Amino acid sequence: MWDSALLALGRLLDPFHFSMLLLGAMVGTVVGILPGLGGSVSVAVLLSFIYRLDPAAAMALLVGSLAVVHTSDTITSVLIGTPGSAPSACTILDGYPLARQGQAARALSAAFFSSMIGGFIGAVALAVSLPIARPLVLTFGTPELLMLCVIGLCYAGFLTGTSPIKGLISAALGLLLGTVGVAPAVSQYRYTFDQLYLMDGLPLIGVALGLFALSEIVELLSKGGTIAEKIAIGGGWLQGAKDVIEHKWLVLRGSLIGLWAGVLPGIGASAGAWMSYGHVVAISRDRDKFGKGDIRGVIAPEAANNSVEAGDLIPTLLFSVPGGAPAAILMGALIVFGIQPGPRMLDDHLDITFVIIWSFTLANFIGAGFCFFLSPFLARLTAIRFSYLAPAILVTVLLGSYQTTQHLGDLWAMLALGALGWTMKHLGWPLPPLLIGFVLSNPTERYLWISVVRFGTEWLQRPGVIILGMVLLVSLIWGIFIKRADKKEGGAKVPLAVEKEAEPGETFYWGKTPDVLFTLFILLLLAGALWESRNFPYLAALAPVGVAITAVILTLAQLFLLLPSPKIRLKEDEWIRTRQGLLYFAAIFFFYLLIWLVGF
Repeated sequence: MWDSALLALGRLLDPFHFSMLLLGAMVGTVVGILPGLGGSVSVAVLLSFIYRLDPAAAMALLVGSLAVVHTSDTITSVLIGTPGSAPSACTILDGYPLARQGQAARALSAAFFSSMIGGFIGAVALAVSLPIARPLVLTFGTPELLMLCVIGLCYAGFLTGTSPIKGLISAALGLLLGTVGVAPAVSQYRYTFDQLYLMDGLPLIGVALGLFALSEIVELLSKGGTIAEKIAIGGGWLQGAKDVIEHKWLVLRGSLIGLWAGVLPGIGASAGAWMSYGHVVAISRDRDKFGKGDIRGVIAPEAANNSVEAGDLIPTLLFSVPGGAPAAILMGALIVFGIQPGPRMLDDHLDITFVIIWSFTLANFIGAGFCFFLSPFLARLTAIRFSYLAPAILVTVLLGSYQTTQHLGDLWAMLALGALGWTMKHLGWPLPPLLIGFVLSNPTERYLWISVVRFGTEWLQRPGVIILGMVLLVSLIWGIFIKRADKKEGGAKVPLAVEKEAEPGETFYWGKTPDVLFTLFILLLLAGALWESRNFPYLAALAPVGVAITAVILTLAQLFLLLPSPKIRLKEDEWIRTRQGLLYFAAIFFFYLLIWLVGF
């Protein structure tokens, strides 16, 4: 086996194959920087160029591109708060605040190093696990996969720190958004309202761009000034590397979480990044620092991002079960050359298997080098007034959303979700749980109905489910213990229902009345979802009804906690920013109307 590995490395390093690897890495770097694209787009774009190549050159080109995307997509997430792809949205939470504090170089350096190490760990795990992973993966049935999704959702709900109820409601809203379209169990359209665009569900790219990119663009426009409050571009590159070394065990844990999320089909890079971020928040005593520029919030998800792609390749190459969309495209490319992924691939095409592994390994180092070279120039964007950058960024975001299905519905959905994200941010409702709920909605529902149909209620008694349930319970108890310890040390001085007044540059609040009205609005949406599902077949209604009922209970609890909470007044400039934000959304709305009337 190791002779084949050395032969594959020698083959990859010849001038032609290595040039294909470099070309793929360059394309992946560019695609990652452009908001709204990602690994699927990168591999799909290159797919049409492989037909005249030999299998090794084609794999070098495609894998080289795939391995680099989640390294370069960090650049826009950190510098301008716009995710280059959906998984990098997690990095915005702490990377973007660091850029605003003048520490863009530190955040980027830490992200690139942790991505490179995470990708290397993933590649090593891929090489080691291929011969032994088969029995391990086969031990997980749909009930165990369902419990892993539940754990991920609970992690997401507790990302907020001060208000877990808001986090869980946000995650439930994400789950409901994910049920739009055809049900996976039966041929039943849900929440489409006879709109053709909604029949295939909402696209992940549009949801991520709306919640994180569009809402942040409007916020920065209404605030004015430059992206960074103070610029210190060159001083933090070495510090970022030191941060990664200091938190080396966090890099390892994040890589393993991402790897495992990749091995489990349907989980994907987005969920892997959020689960890694949730892990570091859950085990940290000073969790109140997250979301304000904590370097650990950059390192953990970035390590997971790249290792996820290596994990995706394990079920793809072993069982012909792609772990994600990019892996599915890669599997299609192998089939084009007459190579059927699966257990026999290790015998019949072991050389191509190791070409894939070596390509992934080398591309991670090459991609990190490309990003280090480009970042000092791109980091200077933070010193430019955002009003000069906003038109180009907005057009890029709009095109990134539109390319998903090339339907005007992409733009309207992104606008609605952008307004929702902007409102939630201003009222102190967390956005990350909503996105991870959306990402996990489809696999959670799929595993739920399969478990119910195959096992009835007996799936709750399976040993794997019980063990994972205990892991979840221990995690929750540990989280409560950490919170109580923080209170004793003075780290949590306000009740969960009372949000503190925002410091300069943080989320600000409109007082009690708008928050109550928004909570009532959510309650109305949930009631509408329950009413709309009254005629759904049992398997089509199982997930949305269960989620909606749970969310109604949580929303009523949140409303009860809000009523006695104190009012918090805004400063005059914050009211001005709020009005300006509404005007910008109105301007985008009328711009969409012009597109609808006149066309592109």
